Amino acid sequence: MMNLEWVLESVDHPRFPYRLSIRQGGENLLVLRVQDRWPGQKGHIFCLREKSGDFSPTLSEVERVKVISFKRYGKRISVVLDRGKEKRCDFLFLTKKYKSGEGEYEQIFWRTQAGLLGNKPRLKLSTYHKGEMDIIVDIGEKYPWTFPDCNVEKDRLPVGDYALKGKSGIIAIVERKTFDNFVAEFSKMQIFHQQLGELSSHKHSALLIEANYADFFKPGRLKYYPPVFAAKAIGELYAFHPALSIIFAGNRKLANEWTYRFFSAVRANNEDNIPPSVSETIAKYEYQSSRLDYFGLKDLVRKKLPEENFNLNFLKKEFPFADRFTLRKILYSLKKKGMIIPASRHGFYRKVDAESVPNPPKNKG
Repeated sequence: MMNLEWVLESVDHPRFPYRLSIRQGGENLLVLRVQDRWPGQKGHIFCLREKSGDFSPTLSEVERVKVISFKRYGKRISVVLDRGKEKRCDFLFLTKKYKSGEGEYEQIFWRTQAGLLGNKPRLKLSTYHKGEMDIIVDIGEKYPWTFPDCNVEKDRLPVGDYALKGKSGIIAIVERKTFDNFVAEFSKMQIFHQQLGELSSHKHSALLIEANYADFFKPGRLKYYPPVFAAKAIGELYAFHPALSIIFAGNRKLANEWTYRFFSAVRANNEDNIPPSVSETIAKYEYQSSRLDYFGLKDLVRKKLPEENFNLNFLKKEFPFADRFTLRKILYSLKKKGMIIPASRHGFYRKVDAESVPNPPKNKG
């Protein structure tokens, strides 16, 4: 699908006799100088990034293989090649400080599946959450879940009930269903499919059901549908929305806990301190929404507002890709939160000193 190629070439260099490139078409996405054709029994190989303009002459092409998976997990880029042997490996990118204490340098290690199993590293998770999260709860939630030590605000979400907010807008979103809510959707499956299609348009998305799968087969729990119909309906949801995580969490408490841990991992992965060049490379091939969502646009507007003398027409010139209705809604929201105030009768506004605006409330659970 990505049309990526793994190209290994021999070069004239005493310490790094091979160049490893991951390419799409004629473009080099990642180019490394490596010490061997494959880590093998060594477990890992130290690599150097080859920058443009610093290419060694190619002596010969050693191999060219199709790449079937190219993804980032924390500080690692994982690659799967389209062949039977020597097909799984990853590249670990680390940033180290110089012993002098001034500046940093990059370390890259090429590791294979066999090497990872042999070394048995102590740290088995790739993401660790630190700090507070910014969570949006849809205004339609009357009895919302709780998120300890998080910045929680209520707003109208385009889809879903809970969303994790990042620097660029919504980065994860969850739709919550009780047992009865979920069963009620069976009577309008076509509309439910549309809603889940919009939900799964977000890269990190999930449908959380506050019940167990077995609950839909208990006699008397389903009033209007036989268990076999419920089984078929659930199977159809999985088949039609393969990119969406559908979780039977058991109960409200476990659904809340699952969402908190899900958001924590997404946030940690999203903000991991990986070299920008690697992050940009991966961003081209991992799924990204084609549109800037309302919350991302709202943050962008707030950052680019001048101190005074701005109105709806000013925003339309600054953000020509956004419609007037959305920009008007953003102005109204900023005004309601006390971040801007009217400056004249002609629709102009000015910003309010940030110190005078109260901090968002924290949900302590």
